[in-house]
Amino acid sequence: MTKIGTIIAASLMAALQPLAAADLSSHKLLVTSVRTGDTEVFIAAPTTGDMFNVSRSPKSEDRYPCWSPDARYICFMSDRENSTNLWIMNASGANVRRLNRTPAVCYMPSWQKTPTGERIVFGKHGDRPEMASIKPDGTDELILGEGHDPAFSPDGKLICYTGHPPEGGVTVYVMDWNGANKRRVVQSTSKVGATFPNWSPDSKQIVFSFPAGGALELFIIGVDGTGQRQLTVFGGSSVCTPSAWSPDGRWISFRRTDERYWSNKERMLKIYSEKPPDKRPVWVIRPDGGEPTLIESLGFQMAIDGSRASWKPLVR
Repeated sequence: MTKIGTIIAASLMAALQPLAAADLSSHKLLVTSVRTGDTEVFIAAPTTGDMFNVSRSPKSEDRYPCWSPDARYICFMSDRENSTNLWIMNASGANVRRLNRTPAVCYMPSWQKTPTGERIVFGKHGDRPEMASIKPDGTDELILGEGHDPAFSPDGKLICYTGHPPEGGVTVYVMDWNGANKRRVVQSTSKVGATFPNWSPDSKQIVFSFPAGGALELFIIGVDGTGQRQLTVFGGSSVCTPSAWSPDGRWISFRRTDERYWSNKERMLKIYSEKPPDKRPVWVIRPDGGEPTLIESLGFQMAIDGSRASWKPLVR
């Protein structure tokens, strides 16, 4: 067996091992689930499978949740009131209020303390894909330029995002928290999208999805563009999409599916209509590539739009 074959076999064997209950018992995850028949935001306990529906809005699409830095609030995308904008609620699900009002589709929020106070950065898709940030009270919106899927670094100083290089396709970029000083981090180019970069707890590394040998795999790279390494080696037709680093640095969560159904409109519509349970299960993996494991309690009924499983911040 080749070296890469040995690695793949070892990863698959590890994935079959049960996840020890103690490993994630101190964590909670924000996830997007279709278990009610609608797309709703839940707080999930990964070791027990306990799920608490916090959005509770029948007949609306609620997706892409993120925590506030103090874990007291949740921001999410919703199409309630006939537009797809951002909303905020208490972590209990109470006091739901609209954050912005625009004809553009707003998605993938990320909330952090910046050098000038708390802000929420998000994607804004109108005439073109833009990024913007706004204060949690809905004031002082700033347009940050063209790009997708922005995410604040934990120290609030930087934003990583999916950008469009001159040669076409997409890759990973970083900019200052206010949109200044944009620079390319990953020099390779992806033609299939689904890059979804996100941060390590120390704000020094970025985890992202990228093509490798016909599949999409997870990679890690330094914020300065050095030290790139491949994290997953599932191979074949597997696809790894939005990932998130646990605040204690011990795990990276990600979503895995066996096909890029969004690349074929007919197939995409079929998948979204039927909601098969195996298209977006939640996995975790060690930052060194060890122990890739399916979280059994979140293996089914997850939304299939790639929503990131977001770790509850460690609040001291």
